[in-house]
Amino acid sequence: MTGHEKAQGPKRKRDLTRRKVVAAATGAVVAAGVGGTFAAGAFAGEETTAAKGKTAGTSGETCYKLTSETTEGPYYIDADKLRRDVTEDQDGIPLTLRLKVIDADTCKPIANAAVDIWHCNALGVYSGYEAMGSGGGGGGTPPSGAPTGSPTGAPTGSPPGGGGGHEEPTDDERYLRGTWRTDKKGEVAFRTVFPGWYQGRCVHIHTKVHVNGTWTDAGYEGGTTCHTGQLFFDEASVLATAEVEPYSTNTTTRTTLDEDTIYPGNGTEGGLLRLKYKKGAIAKGVVATLTMGVDPEATQDGTGAS
Repeated sequence: MTGHEKAQGPKRKRDLTRRKVVAAATGAVVAAGVGGTFAAGAFAGEETTAAKGKTAGTSGETCYKLTSETTEGPYYIDADKLRRDVTEDQDGIPLTLRLKVIDADTCKPIANAAVDIWHCNALGVYSGYEAMGSGGGGGGTPPSGAPTGSPTGAPTGSPPGGGGGHEEPTDDERYLRGTWRTDKKGEVAFRTVFPGWYQGRCVHIHTKVHVNGTWTDAGYEGGTTCHTGQLFFDEASVLATAEVEPYSTNTTTRTTLDEDTIYPGNGTEGGLLRLKYKKGAIAKGVVATLTMGVDPEATQDGTGAS
């Protein structure tokens, strides 16, 4: 991940591509970490022009800014688990992630969309890529002593922080990954843990929104990807987590939000989450919310093929 994704191009539809979600075992949604349930009313205060009394779509103005598109990154695994609780056995601060998906032109909620999330654990490791170590930066003992000889040829492999193209999974682990559908209000909630960090990147969560597919007993099939983005955390919250185990054992040099090469620097439009937690007691849990304005007719898969 070495730079920003190009700005969203003209609207257009693309032929449906087959994608499938493998349904996880049935069961009730586990209560989220803060307050015991998924938080309600989390989107209050995120006003749109329609909410302020203006008529959306009548003057050519969008009622809500499009949420910034970013690179998919190398560690995406296509919709592997249909579930809202993606925690599995991972240690970390409980995080309730509530997302609302709306059409940026009309401000109408987009129901029955499939929303993917995936992120690293508290120590910066992605499931499916454990052999690559923290953030794909490699594991093992660092080299010692002065380097010898002169490098020759062009560098190969992905740069620190997960740049480059897609990487094939190295294992069958799938923690901190999941897909769920938006309700009639365009809302979806996940239970996970606060992500950690790894070399070259600030703390973040990856996300995709898929539309025009079909929900079946097997999961979600077909459709197009209309949004690929990343969700970010403010510095105060990250610094607070760094005092809590197991985050406090992560010795990797941390990239700040301002130093990150992917975060667009434009607040909620760029994916900066709104966070709620008890000051001085972040270990008890965090609720994170964001409204994402998307173009349901666009194709934004985050691989440069937009």
